[in-house]
Amino acid sequence: MQILAGVGAATVVGVAGYIAGGFDAADARTSSIEKITFPADTRTTLAATLSSARRDMGGMADSGVAGYVGGGFDTARISGIDKITFPADSKSTLAATLSTARNDLRAMANSGTAGYFGGGQDTAAISGIDKITFPADSKSTLAATLSSARFIHAGNADSGVAGYFGGGNDGSQISGIDKITFPADTKSTLAATLSSARQYLAGMANTGTAGYFGGGNDGSNISGIDKIAFPADTKTTLAATLTTARQQGTAMADRNTAGYFAGGLDNANLTGIDKITFPADTKTTLSATLTAGLRLQAGFADSAVL
Repeated sequence: MQILAGVGAATVVGVAGYIAGGFDAADARTSSIEKITFPADTRTTLAATLSSARRDMGGMADSGVAGYVGGGFDTARISGIDKITFPADSKSTLAATLSTARNDLRAMANSGTAGYFGGGQDTAAISGIDKITFPADSKSTLAATLSSARFIHAGNADSGVAGYFGGGNDGSQISGIDKITFPADTKSTLAATLSSARQYLAGMANTGTAGYFGGGNDGSNISGIDKIAFPADTKTTLAATLTTARQQGTAMADRNTAGYFAGGLDNANLTGIDKITFPADTKTTLSATLTAGLRLQAGFADSAVL
């Protein structure tokens, strides 16, 4: 564990990030879950696996408690939600399910309170947002919806304040960013937009400071990373870029320390993991790599608060 900073009476402790499922280099679905342990950034593979080999899921975490992987596609679309309980990293499956079986959804969480699975596709694109309330893991569906039915977007959250869903595809590629303000779960749309309309991007956040949307495809693969500074929700673009232009990767963050963009697709599936160190937002690439090139996987992190 890494003690990072005091937050009121709490202490933020970076534990690990997780990368679950996806398509491997042979375009076979996988059920494996890889773990990046902070601060050494070493990689291991969990003994626990997802309930089935799958791709195109949403991932989010209740830091210090558990991570959740919802929906996706194995041999059909999935409504189930798997739970990885920290620190033992044991897997269970919730009794609650998504409102419909879906893939291409994305997720974010208000840690300590609830997680949100937004958008995706069932038989059509979806605008709805399902909410998993912690710790009972009960499911409800928000009255608020995304600005349009969309999929292959990205999510991140300023825990305790608001969650964000950015980009994606609703029939055409999207540059807009929707904001779900906690605890009322009201939806607004930012004046700031992504640098270009894009899909298959990845999102992570340094809670209390900024959210990041990296990579994607706007007709070509993208290496750039857009930053949404909290609380004004202003957009800048980092000088640092991903090692290669890519889409279909995932991201997660170690609060107050660094964010990670893992895997994805450039000309082939990628094994590499890029690290954006806060607050300077400099980029390095980990010596640890994924076991195999992965794309369309889900990511989440345990930045526990003690």
